[in-house]
Amino acid sequence: MTDTCPAIRVSEIFGPTIQGEGVLIGLPTVFIRTGGCDYRCSWCDSLHAVDSQFRHEWEMMPIDAVWQSVVGLSGGRPVMVSLSGGNPAIQPFGALIERGRGEGYRFALETQGSVVSDWFADLDVLVLSPKPPSSEMRTDWAAFEACIEAAQQKPQIVLKLVVFDESDYAYAKDAAALFPRLPVYLQPGNHTPPRLGNEDAPVDLDGIIKRMEWLVEKVTHDRWFEARVLPQLHVILWGNRRGV
Repeated sequence: MTDTCPAIRVSEIFGPTIQGEGVLIGLPTVFIRTGGCDYRCSWCDSLHAVDSQFRHEWEMMPIDAVWQSVVGLSGGRPVMVSLSGGNPAIQPFGALIERGRGEGYRFALETQGSVVSDWFADLDVLVLSPKPPSSEMRTDWAAFEACIEAAQQKPQIVLKLVVFDESDYAYAKDAAALFPRLPVYLQPGNHTPPRLGNEDAPVDLDGIIKRMEWLVEKVTHDRWFEARVLPQLHVILWGNRRGV
């Protein structure tokens, strides 16, 4: 594909279903999950969109083909479209967003804030989710700030943080202090994510609920009243199943 006709590396397109986490939790959504990521988090729950051994399942799709899939799934009725991954910020979504918004659709992106794209300013919602110490990744805060600047204060921007343990919680508080104007959403991590070739592996739901109870206790004890603590609703409903 040429620069005038970019293609998007797609892992899967599915929906409509509900958004399972964060600021848009419960909202009917169509998902475009891209293939490829510049991170490799230790607890990644979407390795089929990250690990290179799945590259044969990813498809380079022209903008028109991606859009026709979205319209087909939504029945032509405008719906929220979530751009996820992997890291969807790597992909050239600008033309797709322009087309979709022209037809009444809305777009949300979730990214760790490591790659900057000028089309961030065309989004309706930008979810920045820096990865805590348990991910074994390192946050580039300069790149993170550049993502905020690229959005030009046009979309709604929120901070979403996964918390597994005390170190992650401390990281979340520090991140929130760095960006006090961003609404904060916290969620307990899924410590039983699907492994390669076993995407339907069961989750330890009791363990997840206990971690959420612990997180609620931490937030209320610390009087961190600006934070919202939410579950991963899709994990509670469907476990590790793909395409929901």
